[in-house]
Amino acid sequence: MLSERAEQRMPYESAALFDLAADIEHYPLYLPGWREVRIEERQRDWCRAIQTVGFGPAQLRFRTAAALHRPERIEVTSDDPQFRRFYLEWRFESARRGECRVELAVELELRSFLLQRSMEWMGPPVVGDALRAFEGYARERLGPSGAGT
Repeated sequence: MLSERAEQRMPYESAALFDLAADIEHYPLYLPGWREVRIEERQRDWCRAIQTVGFGPAQLRFRTAAALHRPERIEVTSDDPQFRRFYLEWRFESARRGECRVELAVELELRSFLLQRSMEWMGPPVVGDALRAFEGYARERLGPSGAGT
């Protein structure tokens, strides 16, 4: 099973970063490997989506459900039959004034041994790359030091 966790401090308010991460349909704009996201249903505190992620030549298309606990946490799960386990969690914790500690954790196990091995071989370090990409997206959307928040 792929299990990774990374954290980083960013010069933005937690609510602003939460809102960027909760905007799931924009993941393909900045997250490595995300190819497509289609929202099926969205409510104030949850959403259901179909996502396509690519690992080298392989692609996975799967349904997810996200619980949105604004502004502290987003929990994304999938009961898609391709997975033994799928759990992705964003955590946002206010630090010093105007700064936030962002943590991203992923636990992922595919039912296909070959796809799992391919993903592990081609993918690492998935979480660190995703967090760096998220920070770049935040800088683009919110300004260099939270000026847009």
